[in-house]
Amino acid sequence: MAQILWIILVVIVAIWLIGLLADVAGSLIHLLLVVALVILIYNLVVGRRA
Repeated sequence: MAQILWIILVVIVAIWLIGLLADVAGSLIHLLLVVALVILIYNLVVGRRA
């Protein structure tokens, strides 16, 4: 499960970077970044417990 979350994190950050560089989708790009950060924090917290 954790590996799937890391893959989703990488995909979201990649889409965010492409959108940021292409200046497309406005606030949706920043929403993707926030989602990626939430996934990252969740993975770090759960990973330390395991």
